[in-house]
Amino acid sequence: MTKKTRRKFSAEFKAKVVLEALKERVTIEELARKHELHPTQIATWKREAMANMSSVFVSGKSDAVSDNERQIEQLYARIGQLQVENDFLKKRL
Repeated sequence: MTKKTRRKFSAEFKAKVVLEALKERVTIEELARKHELHPTQIATWKREAMANMSSVFVSGKSDAVSDNERQIEQLYARIGQLQVENDFLKKRL
């Protein structure tokens, strides 16, 4: 007997399925058959998307800015560390 591994779905795939479900052009059962999913899974993804919909518009740009600032701070710290090491090695030679 073989053990079936759990499938992992990308965020892009989930978004595509949820958008199709929100358009309501076909039933959830038809979508489930088309994408080889269980209808409950699609309903769960749809519910999560609806609950988190407002966060898309609020924090979309601020997260990217804070990530960039954090990365810049790390790079400046690394530059400072390398300058100290370089100065130390120059004195030793």
